[in-house]
Amino acid sequence: MGSNTEFETTFSKVAEKVEFPREEEKILEYWYNIDVFKTSMKLSEGLPSFIFYDGPPFATGLPHYGHILAGSIKDVVTRYAYQTGHHVERRFGWDCHGLPIEYEIDNLYNIKHSSDVFRMGIDKYNEKCRSIVMKYSREWKHIVTRTGRWIDFDNDYKTLNTSYMETLWWIFKELYEKKVVYRGFQVMPYSLTCNTPLSNFESNLNYKMVTDPSLFVGFRSLDEDMEFVAWTTTPWTLPSNLVLCVNSAFKYVKLKNLKNEKTYLLAECRVDYFCATMGVDYKETFVEVGSYMGSELVGRKYERLFEYFSNFPTFTEEQLERSYVVVADDMVTSDSGTGIVHCAPYYGEADLRVCKKYKIFDELPHLVNESGLFIQNTGELTGMYIKDADIVIKKMLKNKDRLVHVGTIVHSYPYCWRSDTPLIYRAVNCWFIKVADYREEILNSVSESNWVPQFVKDKRFRNWVSEARDWCISRNRFWGTPIPLWVSEDYSQVVCVGSIEELEKLTGTKVVDLHRDHVDHLQIPDPRGSEYPPLRRIPEIFDCWYESGSMPLAKIHYPFENADRLHDHFPANFIAEGLDQTRGWFYTLMVISTHLFKKSPFKNVVVNGLVLAGDGKKMSKRLKNYPDPLEIVNQFGADSLRLFLISSPAVKAEPVRFSTLGVRNVLKDVILPWFHSYRFLVQEVTRYETNTRRKFVPDYDAPFKSTCLMDRWVYTITQDLIQCVHFEMEHYKLYNVMPKLLSFLEQLTNWYIRFNRERMRGAFGEEEALVSLQSLFVSLKTFNHLMSMFAPFTSEMIYLNLRKASGGLESIHYEVLPKTARSSDKDLMRRVEIMQKVVLLSRTVRERKKVSLKFPVRTLTIVHDDKNTLDSLVELLPLIRDELNIIDIKLSNDTSLIKVEAVANFKSLGARLGKDMKKVSEEIRSLDEAQILALEQGPLNICGFQIFKDDVVVSRRINPERLDTTIYDAESDSNLTVILDLTKDEDLDYKALCREVANKVQKMRKQLGLSIDDDITIYIRAEEDELYDTLLNQTENLQKILKKNAVITKTLNVSNKLHSEIVSIRESAIEVVIVKK
Repeated sequence: MGSNTEFETTFSKVAEKVEFPREEEKILEYWYNIDVFKTSMKLSEGLPSFIFYDGPPFATGLPHYGHILAGSIKDVVTRYAYQTGHHVERRFGWDCHGLPIEYEIDNLYNIKHSSDVFRMGIDKYNEKCRSIVMKYSREWKHIVTRTGRWIDFDNDYKTLNTSYMETLWWIFKELYEKKVVYRGFQVMPYSLTCNTPLSNFESNLNYKMVTDPSLFVGFRSLDEDMEFVAWTTTPWTLPSNLVLCVNSAFKYVKLKNLKNEKTYLLAECRVDYFCATMGVDYKETFVEVGSYMGSELVGRKYERLFEYFSNFPTFTEEQLERSYVVVADDMVTSDSGTGIVHCAPYYGEADLRVCKKYKIFDELPHLVNESGLFIQNTGELTGMYIKDADIVIKKMLKNKDRLVHVGTIVHSYPYCWRSDTPLIYRAVNCWFIKVADYREEILNSVSESNWVPQFVKDKRFRNWVSEARDWCISRNRFWGTPIPLWVSEDYSQVVCVGSIEELEKLTGTKVVDLHRDHVDHLQIPDPRGSEYPPLRRIPEIFDCWYESGSMPLAKIHYPFENADRLHDHFPANFIAEGLDQTRGWFYTLMVISTHLFKKSPFKNVVVNGLVLAGDGKKMSKRLKNYPDPLEIVNQFGADSLRLFLISSPAVKAEPVRFSTLGVRNVLKDVILPWFHSYRFLVQEVTRYETNTRRKFVPDYDAPFKSTCLMDRWVYTITQDLIQCVHFEMEHYKLYNVMPKLLSFLEQLTNWYIRFNRERMRGAFGEEEALVSLQSLFVSLKTFNHLMSMFAPFTSEMIYLNLRKASGGLESIHYEVLPKTARSSDKDLMRRVEIMQKVVLLSRTVRERKKVSLKFPVRTLTIVHDDKNTLDSLVELLPLIRDELNIIDIKLSNDTSLIKVEAVANFKSLGARLGKDMKKVSEEIRSLDEAQILALEQGPLNICGFQIFKDDVVVSRRINPERLDTTIYDAESDSNLTVILDLTKDEDLDYKALCREVANKVQKMRKQLGLSIDDDITIYIRAEEDELYDTLLNQTENLQKILKKNAVITKTLNVSNKLHSEIVSIRESAIEVVIVKK
């Protein structure tokens, strides 16, 4: 035992148990005290830039696990970039405009319609919006910081900043002058709650399964006694019907209903569906009385269902004459409905197109207003919400005898992504950015970027762009960046303003803010002369997606600032967000960048999947189906949460269910083994220094030069790890990095430390202990560095202690990541891998036969058909022998000891072979050993089918003709087999007893802090004759294990006792006395 307590050891003592969340809080305090993030940025000044864009979230809600996942990915990659010699600007951004903000204010002040805002005043309304923009910014900062993400909140960007908004104006003017902006009257997805159109991609963000009415409606022909039958799920659109549409190529049949004498007309191809939906038998209910081709029906007139249009002056007699007519178009398909589509032009995109094609109308009133209420002069529907009107309209149709059938349908329907209320499709005047005509250019930009995972680019994003529609960028709202267009009343004169300076010159007014309440009143003289009224700004504002998609330029106030430094900020080296952003931020970034620069705005993007609740459903604050992130962090630590998310399928853009147990398991299976390895190193270095009075000085070449194969092995797998991590990180494949790091940790803890524990404790002398400790130090320090970007707290905690031996900077996160010093020794890695297989296979046999590791096995035979493979194990046999408690190990290439058999893998072959399965299965069962071995190397042709390795299940078992299966047992992995002789005899039992006693003594030595170099004698007193005789017989073996003098006695009379203890061995008592000289 070390006696000089004044000797100062290198490392601080590490507690046996720590609360990781509390340790993380200490690290946070340490970072705060050294101003760690700003210091890191100063240290990297002048280094090559790594350009990163952070997509702006709304601060009106608290961050959830999806934000933490995306934030962790961003943090990992930007830390890696920094620690490989780059300056990485990381500015946080805030999305401050748009529906999310307005929706909260509308709910707070019971605002139902835009007229309510005008009554309040746009200035007051916008001020209320501004007041809540940063509502949860403090919580965001706290959670983001607490989860270990380094991001610049002090130099953040906000979409409400005047500088940001001015760049939005500049970009818009550039697009306007490129003639990719236009105004159009189109049917758009429309939010009745928010009173504004949405873009087509926004309508795809939130689909839900809903139950709607399903009606067959009869429109009476004016030409003959029959009804055109149309299908609809939106009865509220029927008052706005103007035409019926057929397909000119379809055959339409007249069916006489034998029960009510009515005659219905519908497409022949939809008759079965029609009857099935009505629940009637065709032959019993209908008889065909005639038919037409769709082309023959064009121009036929029908009786209108409702006469509300006639209450408006724009619906003239001439308009009436053009309306309520049958037209034809390919919009009518054979896979739904009746083959006749009712068209209400203001509430269906195809409806409007068809009506324009046939010049059905010039001007019509909207019968439904912006909030989904029927307007005045619509009879009993006036003021009624459309979904409530559905019920009334069904009754009205029934009273008019026009309701052929009524039912319901469950289908997928778009909801407003912000208000979570159903959308409708509504014709509105909107401003668009052209996309459809520029798909190829956008796809060319897409091809310049690297997406991880690749399928998101190749399948999801490219397919989306290939079908992309023109982008509606205008919103009929208030809190946002005004679209900078000043127009005459008839829109014949349009002035696009691109800067504050330009607006000031045109209006003669000082401009300090660009929100509506600051610019709407400003007028610009009509270019035609003073005799014309001045131009006024259009009422629309920009879509907030346009604002976030412009952030690469807007956040740096380009081109008003940084005009000559665009290359320092564009394009990004890296961005990352969730899969939903393929139709959001990724898309708008790509469209704007392509129009401006004809290039991708980013070089690399990592796309993560959704984090779902534990039940597989979407996380919901209302349902409270997920735990608060801070509760998880405070219970298990931020590193455990980060590692759970980063290690999940979500990094491959797949969905993952959040699991508290999963986070707990990360703490148990990753953080704790890592920490215990570190604690063990510190303990044993301290023991070494105390006993030798020599300081531990790291020698990074020591493991490479070591004569111990395991030292060289742990060194070479460390070098291999470094190489793999750099390779995968350079390709942004985080999902390949974590498995390699965790596999290395398992190798370090369960193989290197396990096999060398006693060596590091000094059991083989202090010089051997030093070399093994050097090896562990080098590997653990390297692993700690490579883990620092994934688990910043734990790595920092360990680093601050380890640097006392190796030196270093104030933070591990300032350090450059290690690079490979030497190429890895693949042959050595292969040899140890074979050894590990031998150990694992042997453990499996022991577990199956319930033979404890404490009980020695007489013989282990390792069988392999390759002699070189067997020879490569020779140097490793002592390790195998000690680990498995084996008396003798034999190497054999006599494969006749093993019987190899194969059977068909029905799961793999069943669907492929069908009726031939039985025949092929019999042939597989009859394969001889040579054929099976050949199959393991490549496919075989069996009965005309290519059969592969995975198509069969190969088993290897003891050949009963060679070995007694009651004594021997075996386990195989491919062509490597271990055979254990499980014979039990008296000698083996004595050896097992000896090992039990030795284990008891070793535990005492550890508790007493005794070193291998301490000069002690161990006395073992056993009064029972049989136990005494057994131990006396095993004295030599016991001394070999303990590496100390051991005396077996029946009576004990010694002085200078250091320790005395009575222990139980197999229900007998022995006394162990340790005497130190």
